[in-house]
Amino acid sequence: MNALNQVGSNPGLPELSQCSPDLYRRVMGCFPTGVTIMTTGRDNGTRVGVTASSFNTVSLDPPLVLWSLALKAPSLESFRAFDHFAVNVLAADQRNLALQFARAAEDKFAGVAIHAGITGAPLIDGALAHIECRVAARYEGGDHEIMLGEVLGLRRQDGEPLVFQGGGFCRLVT
Repeated sequence: MNALNQVGSNPGLPELSQCSPDLYRRVMGCFPTGVTIMTTGRDNGTRVGVTASSFNTVSLDPPLVLWSLALKAPSLESFRAFDHFAVNVLAADQRNLALQFARAAEDKFAGVAIHAGITGAPLIDGALAHIECRVAARYEGGDHEIMLGEVLGLRRQDGEPLVFQGGGFCRLVT
């Protein structure tokens, strides 16, 4: 019996396994997340956006959030070029926007209604919430860069969030 099977075994559960990329992805897929589009840029037309489910709150006082972006992501250098970002929390009816910003494209904002936030970052119209942040710190985390943001301003509207779980979009049931 290996060390993984000695601790916390339960006759009704499968044995713990060594972590592999495939198993890690499947296990983490059990955890539902909201879907966001992270944006940065300025009013002069420089704008960048990417779909991210790696978003989380960190602290209430001071208000801090974090998200991460793959080190191999084409947009990483653009996000590094700015000292701010915006979180657009997508509504349930914005699945197509999530897909649009998840794919490589010359202009991901084509056909998307936006307005500039207080930092100049593009805010997506119809999003369930907007959170504008100043980059407080950046950390290397394995194959991702973790961006810690100090919240400068935020708003929300009523509605149902877009949720991702198990490799696909799903709806919340109350």
